[in-house]
Amino acid sequence: MTAFVWEARGRTGELKTGVMEAEGAEAVEARLKQQMLVPVSVHKQPLQLNIPFTSGVKTTDIVVFTRMFATMIDSGLPIVQCLDILSSQSDNKAFGKILRQVKESVEGGLTLSDALGKHPKIFDDLFVNLVAAGEAGGILDGILQRLAVYMEKAMKLKRRVKGAMVYPISIVGIAALVVTILLTKVIPVFEKMFKDFGGGALPMPTQVVIKVSHALAHYLPFIVGFLIVGGFVMRMVLRTKNGRLKFDGLLLKLPVLGPVLRKVVVARFTRTMGTLLASGVPILDALEICGKTAGNTVVQAGIMYARAQISEGKDMATPLATTQLMPPMVVQMIGVGEQTGALDTMLSKIADFYEEEVDVAVAAMTSLIEPLMMVFLGTVIGGMVVAMYLPIFEMAGNLKSA
Repeated sequence: MTAFVWEARGRTGELKTGVMEAEGAEAVEARLKQQMLVPVSVHKQPLQLNIPFTSGVKTTDIVVFTRMFATMIDSGLPIVQCLDILSSQSDNKAFGKILRQVKESVEGGLTLSDALGKHPKIFDDLFVNLVAAGEAGGILDGILQRLAVYMEKAMKLKRRVKGAMVYPISIVGIAALVVTILLTKVIPVFEKMFKDFGGGALPMPTQVVIKVSHALAHYLPFIVGFLIVGGFVMRMVLRTKNGRLKFDGLLLKLPVLGPVLRKVVVARFTRTMGTLLASGVPILDALEICGKTAGNTVVQAGIMYARAQISEGKDMATPLATTQLMPPMVVQMIGVGEQTGALDTMLSKIADFYEEEVDVAVAAMTSLIEPLMMVFLGTVIGGMVVAMYLPIFEMAGNLKSA
């Protein structure tokens, strides 16, 4: 996917600009025409040098900005004045610079949503479309408050999943480091000591550990090189469409992690969709945004399939049931929401329920992983220690017999 900078004219002739990722310029023009815009120019976005430690903008920065912006607008302050105050008071200098650029764009005649759309790495499609809906409906302050609540819930959900993964990854990393040190530094000392004692043939477990130590000491540079090359190849494969699709599909099928990720998918989709529909975004646009923010290409493909079916006149529940991405209960509740005309409220209730389900699933996964990690550490490191002490026990037994 390549980023393209586009300019187009709306229904009333106003000039709009933005950035869009697509396979080519033709795809950008086709998507603009679907949005009832007349393309003026489409060209590739120039390469920009991004230095994370000098230009990073955290989600918390955007949440604080959104809440303060909503409060100021609700108080009756003009948008330009709000942006001027928030840009000067921002603790993040890089974010403050971006807000000043947004203010200058608004002063130049762009709408707030178009001005925000010029910074797609900071303000995503969901943010920009909700702001546009708020501007069109004259309820920008309420939309911003709703957007801030959505971002806080999404950030909380992401933090839960990341927190659950930190423990096993750190344990495996520490175990690998300890085993490497034992095999390369400690085991050779024991081997030399056994040779000096000349106690004859060593027990089989001890011989195995010593051979593994020799192999690791000899092939360690090759192993490190293999891991680096393997990581690079894996990264390149994940950049391809088919590679990413297969990897994301595998994640959803994993024994322990898969069910948790599926609950996260349901919670994220229903929360995003409910927020967009409650803010007045059309259902087809809302589904497209949900697909882009799904975080999983398999889920994105399923959502886009549902969008295509809905554009042909079908309801939402039927194609979602066909994709089998959502549990039957969720599909039935979405169908009820469509029939009663309260789909946004139903989606929000589903999101609340599944966010609690994620909490329970993460706690269960952590409680399952902890004993497995302890057994793994005890087996590997404890086995090595016992193997090294077996010859010492045999020597002590021989001395006692003598």
